Amino acid sequence: MIMTEYDFVKMPIVDIVNRIILFASKHKASDIHFDPREDCCMIRMRIDGKLQNHCKVPKMYEKNLATRVKLISKMNITETRVPQDGAIKGIVDGRELDMRVSALPTNEGEKIVIRLLDYSNSLDGIESLGFMPNNLKKIERLLDIPNGIILVTGATGSGKSTTSYAMLSALNKEDTNIITVEDPVEMNIEGINQVHVNAEIGLTFASALRSILRQDPDIILIGEIRDSETAQIAVRAAITGHLVLSTIHTNNALATIERLLDMNVERYLLATALNGIISQKLARTLCVDCKKKRPTTDYEKKIFKTMLDMDVKEVYEPVGCPKCNRGFRGRTALHEVLYITDRLREMISDENIDKEVLKQEVYSGDTTTLLQDALLKVVEGYTTFKEVYKVVDIDFDLERSIRKTVREEEREKAKTEELELIDGDDGVEVDLNNMIADMDEIREKAKMDVQRKIKKKKALHFDDSNMVVINSYEGDNLEEYKKKLEEEEKKLKEEKGKKKESILTRKIEIKKEEPKKEEPKKEEPKKEEPKKEEKK
Repeated sequence: MIMTEYDFVKMPIVDIVNRIILFASKHKASDIHFDPREDCCMIRMRIDGKLQNHCKVPKMYEKNLATRVKLISKMNITETRVPQDGAIKGIVDGRELDMRVSALPTNEGEKIVIRLLDYSNSLDGIESLGFMPNNLKKIERLLDIPNGIILVTGATGSGKSTTSYAMLSALNKEDTNIITVEDPVEMNIEGINQVHVNAEIGLTFASALRSILRQDPDIILIGEIRDSETAQIAVRAAITGHLVLSTIHTNNALATIERLLDMNVERYLLATALNGIISQKLARTLCVDCKKKRPTTDYEKKIFKTMLDMDVKEVYEPVGCPKCNRGFRGRTALHEVLYITDRLREMISDENIDKEVLKQEVYSGDTTTLLQDALLKVVEGYTTFKEVYKVVDIDFDLERSIRKTVREEEREKAKTEELELIDGDDGVEVDLNNMIADMDEIREKAKMDVQRKIKKKKALHFDDSNMVVINSYEGDNLEEYKKKLEEEEKKLKEEKGKKKESILTRKIEIKKEEPKKEEPKKEEPKKEEPKKEEKK
């Protein structure tokens, strides 16, 4: 993102704060960070899940900026030593926004974070939240059950509240009494009684729930199950004929069951009350205007085949254009919806059940895991394979087995390629052998022709392979002829040796006779000696 510059000398602080919030709203930022530094205050924005620098505020204007934000969020502007929380409500760029403000004292000054809560998707209905058709049918079945508990799980900022409000809006009818307990109330919904928790005066989730049960509610929304007391009251409320919606911080459906059991919720109560679990995470969405296809790798093909039983040859990847943020624009939700069956209820109530057996039962039916849902959205072009790996926790044993099989396949492929190369080399070797055989035949024919000519003349001939004198005479006195040849060879050698010796001796005599040339001596410059006085 390109850094934005504001004229802090001429422009009022009020306008600067308004422009910062307006910029964040236009670019769909989820958070605005005012980070105090040693020489300045850095303003950063979280867009599509990534923090990006927005502008630098000179150190002399840092306190004025913090005071303005605290003032509009109804905080104590004189207190800078303790953390504070506040809220801002208003219409920004034609959209009604709720903002949660948090101030935290640091060694360089107050760090302020503004969270922008945009629940416009909740008002559009559950269909706008990116559920796959199979998961959407499960949620509709869960909402039709008159009592029980439905849990939405995920990390902070994964869209749990948006999903909860969307389900609450679908259940909001004239003949239902809906009461919520929240900390804080994030979205005002007409026709729903919303309670804001205030721990300072003793209004906690547990105490509010006890009173709510005496208010004849049909549906109860609990903002978050944080402790065992709230969990136990929520489960008991679900058993007594109420439909309870709530959120909890876990990564998947199986971990949610274990977390509730760790909160001392009785197994038989949990098995009876629990209807379904919706786990979700957010992944960045590819820009529709600039995304492009690429071929899948061997590892990606194996993942798709193992998890989805699909042969995927191409997936999309980000490119980047003026309309998006490095190839991404917005975020989409990845879901895992678990519908509690009778078989699962029996296993949850069994104290001696093994964790692996429970895990197999949870994921063996028609439950689409987070990874499977994410991979389906990769195939459809909503997000990328790399983004899925950042967000979803992949089972270590599964990944190790897939990588092992991929390595084995690569080794087999390499072996086949080596065999093909060896076959090719063998073919070349055969061709060379044939060429050599042809050359040998030509040599043999040439040799036979030469031998025939020499035999006619009854003379010597030389073998071209080792250049040794051989005998081609074929007669009765063969040994005598050989002796004669040997004598002649000796004579020839002696004559050659004598010639060489005479040549060497001649060269030596010539060298002796040559007179030595005297090199001219270089005349050295005479040094002038001091004149001696003559003796008289």
